[in-house]
Amino acid sequence: MRNKVRIIGGHWRGRLLTFATVPGLRPTPDRVRETVFNWLNFDLPGSHCLDLFAGSGALGFEAASRGAASVSLVESHPEQLTHLRANAERLAATGVAIHAGEALAFLAQAKAPFDIVFVDPPYAAGLLPEVLQALTGQGCLQPLAKIYFELPKRDVLPVMPKTLQLIKQQRAGQIHYYLWQYQPDAPDQP
Repeated sequence: MRNKVRIIGGHWRGRLLTFATVPGLRPTPDRVRETVFNWLNFDLPGSHCLDLFAGSGALGFEAASRGAASVSLVESHPEQLTHLRANAERLAATGVAIHAGEALAFLAQAKAPFDIVFVDPPYAAGLLPEVLQALTGQGCLQPLAKIYFELPKRDVLPVMPKTLQLIKQQRAGQIHYYLWQYQPDAPDQP
């Protein structure tokens, strides 16, 4: 199944998503997605989600399949944007909006706060700290919003904004993955 990933739950369970061969694009493995969506099970219905580095779209389409009210997919690679649009059309995914552009530029102009955000930038780009600061500092998150991200096993967790609280973490193969909750009124710590 080269350049295809399967939606593993919800309304579109078993449907395939296609994606381009793009350097750094690595869909979140099925086993990891299953765990993450079990963590988010009660938060998803009716939520507004953001898949910030959409890539294959596996996380965003999975959220839509499982009952999210809306999902925004942000992708900068032109060929992958074509795949995302084709996947959305094939699934008749009316609640999925696809945005062309860079993640930080999208966050700078984001209008509505999100309930769940998937942040999975290319590992080598080193964008995670800057993206987390932008998310927590620009009104992009609802109070108690959930943020998911993953890191290669060899990387150290960056200094996290004080407004994020770790809820869950696990390791699978060569990645560590995390779920954080946004606490806008969290007291500053020394």
